[in-house]
Amino acid sequence: MVITDAKFVKSSSTLQECPSPNKPEYAFIGRSNVGKSSLLNMLCQRKNLAKTSGTPGKTRLINHYLINNQWYFVDLPGYGYAKLSKKERLKFTNLINDYLLHRSNLVSLFVLVDSRHPPMEQDLDFINNLGKNGIPFSIVFTKTDKLKPMQLENNTLVYKKRLLQDWAEIPQLFFTSVITQKGRDEILQFIEKLNKQ
Repeated sequence: MVITDAKFVKSSSTLQECPSPNKPEYAFIGRSNVGKSSLLNMLCQRKNLAKTSGTPGKTRLINHYLINNQWYFVDLPGYGYAKLSKKERLKFTNLINDYLLHRSNLVSLFVLVDSRHPPMEQDLDFINNLGKNGIPFSIVFTKTDKLKPMQLENNTLVYKKRLLQDWAEIPQLFFTSVITQKGRDEILQFIEKLNKQ
């Protein structure tokens, strides 16, 4: 798949504010600072399409990007950012849940996890809730360029073993790096296949 056009459409603070659900959507979520915005920019080959920041918790709204005038990438707020107040965390949790449970045109969710870290309970709980609610998703390992190949292989093995404690089979996995462009073709091919179904 070739992305010829990618443009920011709008930021929404509620599900009701989102664009009309008349085009397929592929959403990205993960812990704060896992690299969602950077991955979106890499996939679209646009340096500043999605605003990136070294400050966790920067994405606080649902951001829609129209791709090739045919479908959307959606950048969701990160979860697990400890410096937010309890009230703000609850607001984000409700916003994310509302989107995931009620967005009729959501085709698939990409859950981003940092490839350098062992499985985190927050990620695993989130993934298990997706399963309970029947939300289609895949797991995207980010920042793979920061690891040596053997380290990445070992970390992936640990993750797979942990997932198999809760899942009968392992969800689709992608391995990405915004530096080397690793994983870009695989994710776009995956989306292209889903768009044709």
